[in-house]
Amino acid sequence: MKTNILNTKKWLVLALITAGIYQDAQSQDLHFSQYYNTPLIVNPALTGLFNGKVRGIANYRDQWSNVAPFKTYGLSVDAGLMKKKMNDAFLGAGLSVYQDEAGDSRLSTTQVNLSLSSIITINDNNAIAAGIQAGLVQKNIKNGDLQWGTQYDKGSHAPSLPSGEPSTYENSMFGDFSLGLAWNYGKSESNIAKNNHFGASAGFAIYHLNAPMQAFDTERLHRNFVTHARLNIGIKGTPLAINPSLLYMQQGPLKEINAGGLIRYMIVEEAKYTKFLKETAIYLGAFYRVGDAIVPAFMFEYANYSIGVSYDINTSNLTDATDGKGGVELSFRYITPNPYKSGRGSKYIHRSLL
Repeated sequence: MKTNILNTKKWLVLALITAGIYQDAQSQDLHFSQYYNTPLIVNPALTGLFNGKVRGIANYRDQWSNVAPFKTYGLSVDAGLMKKKMNDAFLGAGLSVYQDEAGDSRLSTTQVNLSLSSIITINDNNAIAAGIQAGLVQKNIKNGDLQWGTQYDKGSHAPSLPSGEPSTYENSMFGDFSLGLAWNYGKSESNIAKNNHFGASAGFAIYHLNAPMQAFDTERLHRNFVTHARLNIGIKGTPLAINPSLLYMQQGPLKEINAGGLIRYMIVEEAKYTKFLKETAIYLGAFYRVGDAIVPAFMFEYANYSIGVSYDINTSNLTDATDGKGGVELSFRYITPNPYKSGRGSKYIHRSLL
């Protein structure tokens, strides 16, 4: 009897998830747990704000694969421009592409964004940035996996029967505009051996300024207000650094709070005068998405490259339906030239994480 009750509860929750997928996918933005590896959808002002000339990041997320799958893909490239020509300022430019497919209805969202930022150095330690972003969003629904009432014959589903619904809903496209501000502070270590660097950053962004009309809905897309902050603290006399961070998003009636951090352990230090030793480090830590999930995270960094892995462990009321399973997420980042080659890099742009 107890097993039957638990199974019934599980399927009821599953039904609620499936019924709510369409509404959730319509009202929420694309979502990544490794937000520190998706700078262009956290704040347009972060465009070009890194040590190096060109940065490329690829992201992949697979959530709720055992219940109602969400798959999200991302690719972004951004660069700092005119750094040598302009002493106290430079520009950032970026292109990002994201695609999300949600649930059995296969609600697909494809988004292409162009970002532009202006970074101004106030002094040796402080910089401020302002950024804008313009995008084009396409949505459609492919309902091949859905079951309709007209397809039931004698109490069982017969997929060969016509559903009376179109196989693919009409595509919808709309323009999207966003802006943001950011501040960075950085104090380099007094020498490489001491590892006593300190950095801080914070920013605020507004996505969907024009509140565009959504596809398949009568409501406009809610503006998304994003606030983020981060510290980068070297632990003196050790190869360790801690990187706590906070992300808060408010979009209409929905809100999300992410808090946590990573510990960086430097395995190999970049050789200052030769090319034989490349800076190598690992990151280990966890984040808590309030009321939803705990997210253990790991990242391996080698000179220009980094690979990140995280996994959402569900802690919400959906745990019974998902068996506590959430989503696996992967990221790959490449920066050129090597951001560690010339030592610790810019004082006001952090050398690790965003």
